[in-house]
Amino acid sequence: MKSVKRNALRIAATTVAFGVVGAGAVGLAGTASASTLEQTRTYVNENFPGSVQIQVTGLNNEGVTVGFWSSMNNASMTNDNSGFVDVGGHFRNANFPTGTPATPPVDQLLGVNDSDIAVGFYTDANGNNHGYEYNVATTRFSSVVDPNAPSASLTAAAINDHGDVAGIYTNPANGNTDGFLLSHGHFTDLSVPGSSSTMALGVNNSDEVVGVFVPSSNANALDGFTWTPQHGFRTVDDPHGIGTTTINGVNDFGQLVGFYVDANGNTDGFLATPQR
Repeated sequence: MKSVKRNALRIAATTVAFGVVGAGAVGLAGTASASTLEQTRTYVNENFPGSVQIQVTGLNNEGVTVGFWSSMNNASMTNDNSGFVDVGGHFRNANFPTGTPATPPVDQLLGVNDSDIAVGFYTDANGNNHGYEYNVATTRFSSVVDPNAPSASLTAAAINDHGDVAGIYTNPANGNTDGFLLSHGHFTDLSVPGSSSTMALGVNNSDEVVGVFVPSSNANALDGFTWTPQHGFRTVDDPHGIGTTTINGVNDFGQLVGFYVDANGNTDGFLATPQR
Protein backbone atom coordinates (compact mmCIF):
# COMPACT_ATOMS: atom_id res chain seq x y z
CA MET A 1 0.00 0.00 0.00
CA LYS A 2 1.18 3.47 -0.80
CA SER A 3 1.51 6.00 1.97
CA VAL A 4 0.36 9.56 1.36
CA LYS A 5 2.35 12.45 2.78
CA ARG A 6 0.05 15.02 4.31
CA ASN A 7 0.70 18.14 6.31
CA ALA A 8 -0.63 17.03 9.67
CA LEU A 9 -1.81 19.81 11.99
CA ARG A 10 -2.04 18.86 15.65
CA ILE A 11 -5.02 20.55 17.24
CA ALA A 12 -5.03 19.69 20.93
CA ALA A 13 -4.35 17.05 23.54
CA THR A 14 -7.36 14.88 24.40
CA THR A 15 -9.26 16.07 21.34
CA VAL A 16 -11.24 13.88 18.93
CA ALA A 17 -12.32 15.31 15.57
CA PHE A 18 -15.32 13.45 14.12
CA GLY A 19 -16.10 15.20 10.85
CA VAL A 20 -15.15 18.06 8.57
CA VAL A 21 -17.40 20.25 6.44
CA GLY A 22 -16.17 23.23 4.47
CA ALA A 23 -13.42 24.67 6.67
CA GLY A 24 -14.89 23.60 10.02
CA ALA A 25 -14.60 20.45 12.12
CA VAL A 26 -16.93 18.90 14.66
CA GLY A 27 -16.04 16.63 17.56
CA LEU A 28 -15.40 16.53 21.27
CA ALA A 29 -12.51 17.87 23.30
CA GLY A 30 -10.89 17.70 26.68
CA THR A 31 -8.55 20.41 27.87
CA ALA A 32 -7.83 22.72 24.93
CA SER A 33 -4.31 23.84 24.18
CA ALA A 34 -3.30 27.35 23.10
CA SER A 35 -3.02 26.20 19.50
CA THR A 36 -6.66 25.13 19.54
CA LEU A 37 -7.85 28.46 20.86
CA GLU A 38 -5.86 30.34 18.24
CA GLN A 39 -7.54 28.40 15.44
CA THR A 40 -11.07 28.34 16.83
CA ARG A 41 -13.25 31.43 17.03
CA THR A 42 -15.76 30.25 19.62
CA TYR A 43 -16.85 27.15 21.48
CA VAL A 44 -20.58 26.49 21.80
CA ASN A 45 -21.88 23.97 24.31
CA GLU A 46 -24.37 21.56 22.76
CA ASN A 47 -26.12 19.37 25.31
CA PHE A 48 -29.38 17.52 24.80
CA PRO A 49 -31.77 18.52 27.63
CA GLY A 50 -31.60 16.01 30.45
CA SER A 51 -28.61 14.16 29.02
CA VAL A 52 -25.78 12.79 31.13
CA GLN A 53 -23.48 12.13 28.16
CA ILE A 54 -23.61 13.43 24.58
CA GLN A 55 -21.55 13.14 21.41
CA VAL A 56 -22.00 15.43 18.40
CA THR A 57 -20.96 13.38 15.39
CA GLY A 58 -22.20 15.18 12.26
CA LEU A 59 -22.52 18.72 10.89
CA ASN A 60 -23.69 20.06 7.53
CA ASN A 61 -23.21 23.42 5.81
CA GLU A 62 -26.62 24.60 7.06
CA GLY A 63 -25.56 24.27 10.70
CA VAL A 64 -27.66 21.16 11.40
CA THR A 65 -25.90 18.84 13.82
CA VAL A 66 -26.63 15.24 14.74
CA GLY A 67 -25.32 12.76 17.28
CA PHE A 68 -26.44 10.69 20.22
CA TRP A 69 -26.99 11.14 23.95
CA SER A 70 -27.41 9.01 27.03
CA SER A 71 -29.31 9.28 30.29
CA MET A 72 -26.80 6.92 31.94
CA ASN A 73 -23.11 6.85 32.88
CA ASN A 74 -22.56 3.35 34.20
CA ALA A 75 -19.10 2.07 35.10
CA SER A 76 -19.81 -0.99 32.93
CA MET A 77 -20.27 1.35 29.91
CA THR A 78 -23.62 -0.35 29.26
CA ASN A 79 -25.61 2.82 28.65
CA ASP A 80 -28.68 3.73 26.64
CA ASN A 81 -28.11 5.73 23.43
CA SER A 82 -30.65 7.93 21.63
CA GLY A 83 -30.07 9.66 18.31
CA PHE A 84 -30.75 13.39 18.14
CA VAL A 85 -30.98 16.29 15.70
CA ASP A 86 -30.25 19.94 16.57
CA VAL A 87 -31.68 22.53 14.17
CA GLY A 88 -30.98 26.10 15.25
CA GLY A 89 -30.71 25.12 18.90
CA HIS A 90 -33.93 23.08 18.84
CA PHE A 91 -33.30 19.45 19.82
CA ARG A 92 -35.35 16.41 18.93
CA ASN A 93 -34.91 12.67 19.32
CA ALA A 94 -34.52 10.59 16.18
CA ASN A 95 -34.72 6.90 17.06
CA PHE A 96 -35.57 4.26 14.45
CA PRO A 97 -39.01 2.78 15.22
CA THR A 98 -38.04 -0.82 15.88
CA GLY A 99 -40.08 -3.32 17.87
CA THR A 100 -37.03 -5.31 18.98
CA PRO A 101 -34.46 -2.90 20.46
CA ALA A 102 -31.42 -3.83 22.49
CA THR A 103 -31.51 -3.57 26.28
CA PRO A 104 -30.68 -0.81 27.02
CA PRO A 105 -31.60 0.67 23.62
CA VAL A 106 -28.78 1.80 21.31
CA ASP A 107 -29.55 4.29 18.54
CA GLN A 108 -27.00 6.70 17.07
CA LEU A 109 -26.97 9.28 14.29
CA LEU A 110 -23.48 9.62 12.81
CA GLY A 111 -23.67 11.96 9.80
CA VAL A 112 -25.86 14.43 7.90
CA ASN A 113 -25.69 15.97 4.42
CA ASP A 114 -26.78 19.36 3.04
CA SER A 115 -30.19 17.94 2.08
CA ASP A 116 -30.75 17.31 5.81
CA ILE A 117 -30.63 13.54 5.41
CA ALA A 118 -28.96 11.95 8.42
CA VAL A 119 -27.62 8.41 8.73
CA GLY A 120 -26.97 6.12 11.65
CA PHE A 121 -27.85 2.76 13.13
CA TYR A 122 -29.73 1.00 15.89
CA THR A 123 -28.94 -2.27 17.66
CA ASP A 124 -31.58 -4.99 17.90
CA ALA A 125 -32.25 -7.42 20.74
CA ASN A 126 -29.82 -9.95 19.20
CA GLY A 127 -26.96 -7.45 19.15
CA ASN A 128 -27.03 -6.82 15.39
CA ASN A 129 -26.72 -3.31 13.97
CA HIS A 130 -29.12 -1.96 11.34
CA GLY A 131 -28.34 1.11 9.25
CA TYR A 132 -30.92 3.75 8.40
CA GLU A 133 -31.50 7.21 6.95
CA TYR A 134 -33.52 9.92 8.70
CA ASN A 135 -35.09 12.82 6.80
CA VAL A 136 -34.85 15.82 9.14
CA ALA A 137 -37.56 17.76 7.28
CA THR A 138 -40.16 14.99 7.04
CA THR A 139 -39.01 12.97 10.11
CA ARG A 140 -39.26 9.80 8.01
CA PHE A 141 -36.93 6.79 8.36
CA SER A 142 -35.68 4.36 5.72
CA SER A 143 -33.40 1.35 6.03
CA VAL A 144 -29.87 1.11 4.61
CA VAL A 145 -28.98 -2.50 3.76
CA ASP A 146 -26.60 -4.59 1.72
CA PRO A 147 -28.77 -5.56 -1.30
CA ASN A 148 -27.03 -8.96 -1.38
CA ALA A 149 -27.67 -9.65 2.31
CA PRO A 150 -30.41 -7.38 3.69
CA SER A 151 -30.29 -8.97 7.15
CA ALA A 152 -26.53 -8.54 7.61
CA SER A 153 -25.35 -6.37 10.50
CA LEU A 154 -24.68 -2.87 9.09
CA THR A 155 -23.87 0.62 10.36
CA ALA A 156 -24.46 3.69 8.15
CA ALA A 157 -21.70 6.10 9.20
CA ALA A 158 -21.65 8.91 6.62
CA ILE A 159 -23.62 10.36 3.70
CA ASN A 160 -22.66 12.85 0.99
CA ASP A 161 -24.81 15.39 -0.85
CA HIS A 162 -25.54 12.87 -3.64
CA GLY A 163 -27.06 10.49 -1.10
CA ASP A 164 -24.15 8.02 -1.27
CA VAL A 165 -23.69 6.24 2.06
CA ALA A 166 -20.51 4.82 3.59
CA GLY A 167 -20.26 2.60 6.63
CA ILE A 168 -19.43 -0.76 8.16
CA TYR A 169 -21.04 -4.17 7.69
CA THR A 170 -20.50 -7.87 8.22
CA ASN A 171 -19.45 -9.39 4.89
CA PRO A 172 -21.76 -12.40 4.38
CA ALA A 173 -19.13 -14.15 2.25
CA ASN A 174 -16.56 -14.51 5.03
CA GLY A 175 -17.98 -12.94 8.20
CA ASN A 176 -15.34 -10.18 8.21
CA THR A 177 -15.99 -6.61 9.26
CA ASP A 178 -15.64 -4.54 6.05
CA GLY A 179 -16.41 -1.03 4.95
CA PHE A 180 -18.85 -0.24 2.16
CA LEU A 181 -20.02 2.47 -0.22
CA LEU A 182 -23.66 2.41 -1.34
CA SER A 183 -24.02 4.66 -4.39
CA HIS A 184 -27.20 4.80 -6.49
CA GLY A 185 -28.09 1.27 -5.46
CA HIS A 186 -24.60 -0.12 -6.18
CA PHE A 187 -22.98 -1.69 -3.11
CA THR A 188 -19.16 -1.72 -3.07
CA ASP A 189 -17.29 -3.78 -0.48
CA LEU A 190 -14.25 -1.95 0.95
CA SER A 191 -11.54 -4.11 2.50
CA VAL A 192 -7.99 -2.75 2.71
CA PRO A 193 -5.57 -5.36 1.30
CA GLY A 194 -3.69 -7.02 4.13
CA SER A 195 -6.27 -6.04 6.78
CA SER A 196 -8.26 -8.15 9.21
CA SER A 197 -11.05 -5.54 9.42
CA THR A 198 -11.90 -2.27 7.66
CA MET A 199 -14.28 0.45 8.84
CA ALA A 200 -15.46 3.26 6.52
CA LEU A 201 -16.33 6.38 8.53
CA GLY A 202 -16.57 9.30 6.08
CA VAL A 203 -17.32 10.12 2.43
CA ASN A 204 -17.17 13.33 0.38
CA ASN A 205 -19.01 14.40 -2.78
CA SER A 206 -16.36 12.79 -5.00
CA ASP A 207 -17.00 9.43 -3.28
CA GLU A 208 -13.63 9.54 -1.54
CA VAL A 209 -14.14 7.24 1.45
CA VAL A 210 -12.03 7.40 4.61
CA GLY A 211 -11.77 5.28 7.70
CA VAL A 212 -9.57 2.95 9.71
CA PHE A 213 -8.32 -0.62 9.37
CA VAL A 214 -6.56 -3.25 11.46
CA PRO A 215 -3.52 -4.80 9.72
CA SER A 216 -3.49 -8.60 9.64
CA SER A 217 0.12 -8.47 10.83
CA ASN A 218 -0.69 -6.53 14.02
CA ALA A 219 -4.06 -6.88 15.72
CA ASN A 220 -3.17 -4.03 18.11
CA ALA A 221 -2.52 -1.43 15.39
CA LEU A 222 -4.91 1.02 13.74
CA ASP A 223 -4.11 2.77 10.46
CA GLY A 224 -6.14 5.35 8.58
CA PHE A 225 -7.03 5.01 4.91
CA THR A 226 -8.57 6.80 1.99
CA TRP A 227 -10.23 5.11 -0.99
CA THR A 228 -11.39 6.53 -4.31
CA PRO A 229 -13.07 4.75 -7.23
CA GLN A 230 -10.20 5.93 -9.45
CA HIS A 231 -7.16 5.08 -7.31
CA GLY A 232 -8.27 2.55 -4.72
CA PHE A 233 -6.73 2.47 -1.23
CA ARG A 234 -4.00 4.61 0.29
CA THR A 235 -2.73 4.42 3.86
CA VAL A 236 -2.69 7.59 5.98
CA ASP A 237 -0.97 7.82 9.38
CA ASP A 238 -0.30 10.95 11.38
CA PRO A 239 3.52 11.21 11.74
CA HIS A 240 3.11 11.39 15.52
CA GLY A 241 0.77 8.40 15.69
CA ILE A 242 1.94 5.65 13.35
CA GLY A 243 -0.20 2.59 14.06
CA THR A 244 -2.71 4.55 16.18
CA THR A 245 -4.42 6.72 13.56
CA THR A 246 -8.14 6.89 12.79
CA ILE A 247 -9.56 9.00 9.93
CA ASN A 248 -13.14 10.07 10.68
CA GLY A 249 -14.05 12.61 7.99
CA VAL A 250 -13.10 14.13 4.64
CA ASN A 251 -14.35 17.27 2.89
CA ASP A 252 -14.49 18.15 -0.81
CA PHE A 253 -10.98 19.62 -0.66
CA GLY A 254 -9.60 16.26 0.44
CA GLN A 255 -8.86 17.55 3.95
CA LEU A 256 -8.99 14.83 6.58
CA VAL A 257 -9.84 14.90 10.27
CA GLY A 258 -9.30 12.23 12.86
CA PHE A 259 -7.26 11.35 15.91
CA TYR A 260 -4.26 9.35 17.11
CA VAL A 261 -2.61 8.33 20.38
CA ASP A 262 0.67 10.12 21.08
CA ALA A 263 3.78 8.91 22.91
CA ASN A 264 2.32 10.08 26.24
CA GLY A 265 -0.88 8.09 25.78
CA ASN A 266 -3.00 11.17 25.00
CA THR A 267 -5.63 11.09 22.27
CA ASP A 268 -4.94 14.02 19.92
CA GLY A 269 -7.12 15.32 17.12
CA PHE A 270 -5.70 16.49 13.79
CA LEU A 271 -6.52 18.14 10.50
CA ALA A 272 -4.53 16.89 7.51
CA THR A 273 -4.33 18.85 4.24
CA PRO A 274 -3.07 17.10 1.05
CA GLN A 275 0.14 18.41 -0.43
CA ARG A 276 -0.48 19.83 -3.88
